[in-house]
Amino acid sequence: METRLLGNSGLQVSVLALGTMSFAGKEGSPRIGTTDVDEARTMVDMCLDAGVNLFDTANTYAQGRSEEVLGQAIKGKRDRLLVATKVFGRMGDGPNDRGLSRAHIIKACEDSLRRLNTDYIDLYQAHGFDAFTPLDETLSAFDDLIRAGKVRYIGCSNYSAWHLMKALWTSEKYLLPRYVSHQVYYSLVGRELEYELVPLSLDQNVGILVWSPLAAGFLTGKFRRGQEGPSEVHRWSWDSDPAMQMSQDQAYDVVETVIDIAQQRGVTPTQVSLNWLLRKPGVTSVIFGARNPQQLQDNLQAATWRLTDEEMDRLDAVSELKPPYPYWHQRKYAYPRNPGIPSKR
Repeated sequence: METRLLGNSGLQVSVLALGTMSFAGKEGSPRIGTTDVDEARTMVDMCLDAGVNLFDTANTYAQGRSEEVLGQAIKGKRDRLLVATKVFGRMGDGPNDRGLSRAHIIKACEDSLRRLNTDYIDLYQAHGFDAFTPLDETLSAFDDLIRAGKVRYIGCSNYSAWHLMKALWTSEKYLLPRYVSHQVYYSLVGRELEYELVPLSLDQNVGILVWSPLAAGFLTGKFRRGQEGPSEVHRWSWDSDPAMQMSQDQAYDVVETVIDIAQQRGVTPTQVSLNWLLRKPGVTSVIFGARNPQQLQDNLQAATWRLTDEEMDRLDAVSELKPPYPYWHQRKYAYPRNPGIPSKR
C-alpha cells in the first residue's frame, strides 16, 4: 500500500488508516459498533497484511473502551504500527476533566497510555479547539510529553483555519512542537474544507487525515433516492445534523454518480468514494471504520486501483458546492493569481 509523509515530518503513514470507534465490545452501540477483542485482533492483522500502518482512536470513544480493545488487539505487534489517539472531550465530572489545559492533557495522556498498554503514542491529537486555554499552554504540555518520550508527534482535529494558523504561529514563536496533521471531515457530500483548510494545509505542509469519508454510511450505496435505508447503517440526519450541508437532491445525485462509476468499474460504491479522496490535494490518509472483517476487506480494496481523470471530473462536478464569499469573487476576478481556489473545471 502507498505511504505518504505526514505533513512537515519524516513519518510515513499508509494512505488508508483504520478508525477504531467500533472497537468497544459490550460497551459499544449497535449503530456504531460492538467489535470485541478477538474480532479487533483479526481486523488489525488484516490491515497489517494489506500494508495499513496507522490505527486511529480517541479517549472518548466508548469512554476509553476503544483504546482498551485496540491496546489488546495490537499486543505483540506494537513495533509494526502507529497508534493515534486524541484528547479534549469530557472524561469525568470535574471542571478539569475536559479541554486542552496542561492539567487535562497530562492526565489524559497517562490514562490513554494505560488503556492502550503502550509506552508511547505515535500521534497525539487535540480533538477540538479550546478557546479557554492559551495555545502556548496546550503546546507546551504536548512538548513536555514529547520530551518525556510518551508522544512522538502531535496533530489537531476539527480546527477552523484561523485556529490552525494561530497554533502554527504559536509553535514558531515559542519554539514549541508543531501540529503535523489535521484530522477533518471530508467526503463527496462534505467539501466545505476545500475553501480554507485544504489551501492552508498545502501552504503550511500540514497533513490531512480524513474522518467519516463515507458520510456515516451515506456514500456506501445503501441509501437511494426515495427509498428507506438500512437501519443498521449510521448516517447523518437531514434535519438535525449540521454535517449534511448539501441539499438532498444534490446528495442523491452524487450517490447515483458514485454507483454508476462503481458498476462500470466492477467495484463497490464504498471503494469509489474512498478512492476519490485519495486523489484530492493535501490528503495524506483516509480513516475508515468497519464493523466486521467483510466491510474491512471491501474498504482495503480502495487502495488497489485508481479513478481516471474523467471519473474524477464527473465526481467533482456533481458534488461541487456553491462558493461562499469571498471565494465566488476570487474565482471570478482573481483566479489566475490564486490557483489554490476551488474552481470549475
